[in-house]
Amino acid sequence: MTPEQWESDIIEARRCHIDGFALNIAPQDSYTDHVLENAYNAAERVGGFTLLLSFDYGSGGPWPVDRVIHYINTFRDRSAQYFYQGRPLVSTFVGVSNAADWVDIKRATNCFFIPSWPDCGPAAITSHLDIIDGAFSWDAWPVGAEQKNTASDEHWMQSLAGRPYMMPVSPWFYTNLPQWNKNWLWRGDDLWHYRWEQVVKLQPAFIQIISWNDYGESHYIGPVHEAGVPEGAGRYCFGHPHDAWRVLLPYYIDAYRNGGVVDSNQPRHHLSFADKIVYWYRTNPSHAGSANGTTGNNLGVGQEELPPGVVSQDKVFVSVIVGTPSEIRIQIGGGTPHVVQAGGAGVHHWSVPFDGETGTVKIWIVREQQVMASATGPAITEQCQDGNVNWNCYVGSSD
Repeated sequence: MTPEQWESDIIEARRCHIDGFALNIAPQDSYTDHVLENAYNAAERVGGFTLLLSFDYGSGGPWPVDRVIHYINTFRDRSAQYFYQGRPLVSTFVGVSNAADWVDIKRATNCFFIPSWPDCGPAAITSHLDIIDGAFSWDAWPVGAEQKNTASDEHWMQSLAGRPYMMPVSPWFYTNLPQWNKNWLWRGDDLWHYRWEQVVKLQPAFIQIISWNDYGESHYIGPVHEAGVPEGAGRYCFGHPHDAWRVLLPYYIDAYRNGGVVDSNQPRHHLSFADKIVYWYRTNPSHAGSANGTTGNNLGVGQEELPPGVVSQDKVFVSVIVGTPSEIRIQIGGGTPHVVQAGGAGVHHWSVPFDGETGTVKIWIVREQQVMASATGPAITEQCQDGNVNWNCYVGSSD
């Protein structure tokens, strides 16, 4: 990313009420110093935005202790560095086998340590409570053909015994990168809406969105920068923007901050319940072509193999923001519109099955027989690129 791209992305993140970025860095990356300088410089130019370091122990092996200390101490004095309880907050991706390293790291940096150790899990984390200050779970997606529940989050919170829990939120997951032996999906579907409802209910100390720009796993909510798309991922990322998911974030994030209430009169954000439509769906029905080897669930971690079309449903997913009761009409191709009711001010969500229909998707917010907002999405088609179903989704919104 160029300095200008860093700056524009930070401005976009601030606009949707995100406080900061967690910067995933790997030990073999020779350009890490340059990238971090660009990130911190951009955050400081924009202002009102923070950054934290997340050391990736799953890409290139474990970090040497002295390099971790170096990076924490190098950036802790930058004005964009995020501090919690007077200490620079630091995270990881995996690395529980190096847990003992953090005794020396914390002594040398006084960091507030909230690792993500999915290779450990909530039951085993209790044996590390003398080292960690909290924990970040990577368990953001349901397994199989079901909705995500909060059982894992509650287990983490109980195991942490009062230490802060960083809850993961993600809208989607599909990856097909044979060079890294990755080709599976987990259910996204309604996840972006219902997961935020769970956040509001559980009120964790922190939330981390997975992710801003991981194009290879299809859970990006930021702009697509072509240079950052891994080889092979362009076939399912390009032409499939996810930017419109950010339209909903100010409402979800403010509801979390205010214990479930979004106050449209807050002077800080000037939120209004202006009529808005956000929609997402796969443009290929699951039966339209080859699954291209994609499995439902990750067999590499022992999960049961399911057909991807069972896990990822053939549906149009629609969220709307309205200020007063409204009627929502959702039409696929020339089919009969589905009509649902939004009962009052706030964010409302539904899904509508393809039911064999193909063609352009049209959605309207109607109130007192007048169209208040409308959106038109790309056609659902059985014509698949290279004969393969694209398991990524298209996300759009009304003007």
